[in-house]
Amino acid sequence: MKEGWEYKKIKDVALVVGGSTPKTNIDSYWGEGHFWVTPAELDGSKYISKTVRTITDKAVEKTNLSLLPVGTVLLSSRAPIGKVCITKKAMYCNQGFKNLVCGERLYNEYAYYFLKHNVSYIQSLGTGATFKEISKKVVEGIEIPVPPLSEQQHIVEELDLLSSIIEKKKAQLKELDNLAQSIFYEMFGDPIINEKGWEVKKMGEIGSIERGAGISKKDFVEKGIPCIHYGQLHTIFGATTHVHKTCIPHDLLPKYKIAHPGDVVMAITSEDVEGSCKSTAWLGNYDIIVGSDAAIFHHNINGVYISYYTQTKAFFNEKARYANGFKVTHISTKEIEKIPIPLPPLPLQNLFASKIQSIEHQKALIKQSFTEVETLFNSRMDYYFN
Repeated sequence: MKEGWEYKKIKDVALVVGGSTPKTNIDSYWGEGHFWVTPAELDGSKYISKTVRTITDKAVEKTNLSLLPVGTVLLSSRAPIGKVCITKKAMYCNQGFKNLVCGERLYNEYAYYFLKHNVSYIQSLGTGATFKEISKKVVEGIEIPVPPLSEQQHIVEELDLLSSIIEKKKAQLKELDNLAQSIFYEMFGDPIINEKGWEVKKMGEIGSIERGAGISKKDFVEKGIPCIHYGQLHTIFGATTHVHKTCIPHDLLPKYKIAHPGDVVMAITSEDVEGSCKSTAWLGNYDIIVGSDAAIFHHNINGVYISYYTQTKAFFNEKARYANGFKVTHISTKEIEKIPIPLPPLPLQNLFASKIQSIEHQKALIKQSFTEVETLFNSRMDYYFN
């Protein structure tokens, strides 16, 4: 234990408060009045100052609701467990919370970071058959390190600074993504109306699309054949990539499916239509193995142009016609081949790709810096809260 620090149960340094839902069939309960928050409204932001719905004085009077003062640390206790936020306005909440109204010994923003860092642990405390939930008693029993108040405030200042740098770098990456998309529309126009009159063909007419072969995360090895797993298309790779992240053993499969430099790799399985055909143009100077639930588009135009075309509303509208499924969404290679694509002159596509290469270089530098700051942030969180 660090000098001057104590470990206290949350109930000893904060009041844990829940909420409830006024009857939805009584119109006089719903309307202008008081903020009323649900877990769905916690979007990862540190603070919340307004809510989607408001409740009236009558709802407060007739329902067992506790007012959450400004500075309350919201903690979602089900559907899902572990969302955290701080109130900037006084509000009420539904039954999906176990919130902390901090006492004099616990700085609310310090408690916020503690809960954020321990989300996995808090989720492991959930019980229930239909869905997991944590009770008030469970939250009250969680132990929290409690340094002197001045030290809590110093810790928050440090974590706030690192967090703000991370957010700025995320914003820079978003701005560069937006710039790339704006360059696409400036050079090629809107594919929906094709105002520049480009020739349009189906994707199957400009190349061939084949499905990858089975690769599981458990197959990854430190050294072997470079590969792309479909999950990486959703989580790691952007519109283009020059390097692989993982390898598989040389003798894993009897027959590999290979993407060549310039090919486009697409996810054919995803959580929703938005993720269908999430693509990356493979720009490495070597071949790479592609796993199942992904497809390889071998073509005769510019892969960077194709990858950015898959981000347009025009492409979304087309893939939405074919992507289907309930718990997961799937689109077949045959269906992808049916999707139309405008074909600007190849030199114009190549010029676009060169502009994107410059943007991707800037993004790579920011991502490297982002990773360094995020690593430092996580290590400081570990130091203070583990």
